[in-house]
Amino acid sequence: MSLEDDLAALKAKRGYLLPHHGLLAMTAPNLLAGYDAAYTALALEDRVLSHHDRECVWLAILIATDEDIATHHIEKFHKAGGTAGEAAAMLRLTATVCGFRAYRFTQRHWAAHLPGVDIPAEWGRTVTAAGQGADPALVHLAACAVQVCRGDQEGLRWQLRDAYAAGVDETALSEALSLTMFPASVPYFVTAAKIWREMIRAGELDATEPFLTWAHFPGQGGHGGGPDD
Repeated sequence: MSLEDDLAALKAKRGYLLPHHGLLAMTAPNLLAGYDAAYTALALEDRVLSHHDRECVWLAILIATDEDIATHHIEKFHKAGGTAGEAAAMLRLTATVCGFRAYRFTQRHWAAHLPGVDIPAEWGRTVTAAGQGADPALVHLAACAVQVCRGDQEGLRWQLRDAYAAGVDETALSEALSLTMFPASVPYFVTAAKIWREMIRAGELDATEPFLTWAHFPGQGGHGGGPDD
């Protein structure tokens, strides 16, 4: 097949093309094939989340990462039945979670001076209020994903605790966090998995099988080992 044929086939599959598709098709076709397979599994194939919920999480991720080019997800959001109210909820929620630093600061430095204020509980109420208009479980999924996008490890810990307390499905949570891999970076997703695993091992999260098995399997510290090796 010619380069034009390759690009036409890719456009027919996705419905759009971006500049890096042609560049890879021309200079690194094997890399393009691997990338396309990974993107297909990540963003196109059905896993746990409905198309509607997946695209809601995508909106929050894209806002959190200042990703203006991926407008196809807005179209997919509308086609999946997403409403203006839900889009507004994802916008409010993302803006709120991006402001987590104020709660982290207050908890770290002023908690003893504000004994009448349960700062983590206040944070939970703030997130819930920001997400009004969207399904509560979806609010937790999106909030966790945004914390990953921001690289806020402590924020993710707070968010995971709240998600588990609300009974959010772990496999849905895994899918939501995995969507951050391309727009936010694979290393951020790796760190998120590390934090999640640490919290399960520490007994901070009431995990189910097979998440318990994953968390307690040794030797996941990467090159050079880790504290559990």
